[in-house]
Amino acid sequence: MGRRYFGTDGVRARVGEGAMTPDFVMRLGWAAGRVLGNGSRAPVLIGKDTRRSGYLFESALEAGFAAAGMDVALLGPLPTPGVAYLTRALGAAAGVVISASHNPHEDNGVKFFSAAGDKLNDEIESAIEAMVDQPLECVEPARVGAAQRVSDAQARYTDFCADSYSGPSLHGMQVVLDCANGAAYQVAPQVLARLGMRLSTIGVAPDGFNINLRCGSTHLEALQERVISTGAELGIALDGDGDRCLMVDGNGQLVDGDQMLFLLARHRHATGTLRGPVVGTLMSNLALEQALVDLGIAFHRAKVGDRYVLERLQSEGGELGGENSGHLLCLDKNTTGDGLISALQLLEVVRSSGKSLAQLAAEIPLYPQVMVNIRAGTDAAALCQDARVRQAVSEAEAQLGSSGRVLLRPSGTEPLIRVMVEAQEAAVARTQADHIAAAVRQQAQAA
Repeated sequence: MGRRYFGTDGVRARVGEGAMTPDFVMRLGWAAGRVLGNGSRAPVLIGKDTRRSGYLFESALEAGFAAAGMDVALLGPLPTPGVAYLTRALGAAAGVVISASHNPHEDNGVKFFSAAGDKLNDEIESAIEAMVDQPLECVEPARVGAAQRVSDAQARYTDFCADSYSGPSLHGMQVVLDCANGAAYQVAPQVLARLGMRLSTIGVAPDGFNINLRCGSTHLEALQERVISTGAELGIALDGDGDRCLMVDGNGQLVDGDQMLFLLARHRHATGTLRGPVVGTLMSNLALEQALVDLGIAFHRAKVGDRYVLERLQSEGGELGGENSGHLLCLDKNTTGDGLISALQLLEVVRSSGKSLAQLAAEIPLYPQVMVNIRAGTDAAALCQDARVRQAVSEAEAQLGSSGRVLLRPSGTEPLIRVMVEAQEAAVARTQADHIAAAVRQQAQAA
């Protein structure tokens, strides 16, 4: 069955439109309760980020789950990986996060975790979609679910993150931390301070509307400026729901998810703690793949989306994977992408190496990648297969040879076609990306 509401990371839309209306979210909660509950009286956990609309959708989900006969435990603002952790730790039937991740406050979304703390697979999401379209039938009065708040959710997750670190002392390390005015605004500073770091913080004053606004992992300018002005060793940028992390070295230069993944893999390989292959995505930089292969480390590519990275890791027996956006998976630490734990793992590599983050990042120079996004309406997938578009792709691939890559794909969250070209020289990548994008636009207008 096709997926009409779920994208690569749950359900997401502009607040008040499409799948993010109170009525739909209530029915989504009811449908998820019917599919995931299995008659269990274990509660479903609901966490959220700091968007004002989170209150609205929290109430709607609560009503939907209660109508399906499921009890609800409300966690309040908590990073997405914190919800995954507590779902396991508290023996919940499922976990739900109300968040649109790195998007602005006008958007919101809902994503689910199984009782094991894993993101749902396509089959379960399709089953929920099918149930959403059924008439909402409330259970008999004696079985209606109840709700309660979990007062120590943040404290539990703070302890979990701090206890996950076992590397050299971080005491006195000067770090700038950007929490994107999002879900990690309380937990992340507490964890890093507990480990002895000297902190300067950005994005720790959410007002319901400023999540990801000129801050966080998608807007690094303020972090880069603060790192340079304070002379910090490095900067850490989380996104609005705390499941991804990017870093900035002491010179203010970006260290992206591919570089972070390489440094983690190399360190674990050298210490004998790397298990199974490393998994990236179709977007992972070619330089990452080549560098890992040179070390004798197997590298596999999954579809774009950390849920697909997770599935590939599980099927191949691996523990380490991720995306260049900063969604990193360390499955020996948590069951899902965890920006704070990823940052701690990188800090361990930095401290263990005796080098600066800038020195380490320079050891994995990346190929230039050029991305062009083209509005494509509802037929993005079909447009990617258009004969003239495929011809343009073939022409670009012939020009690049073995020194680059082309990736053409529909977005999983927006009505866009994404054109990515990678080459050893930025000018070559730009020329070929523009060539393909022109063909896509021409065929989109003709459609």
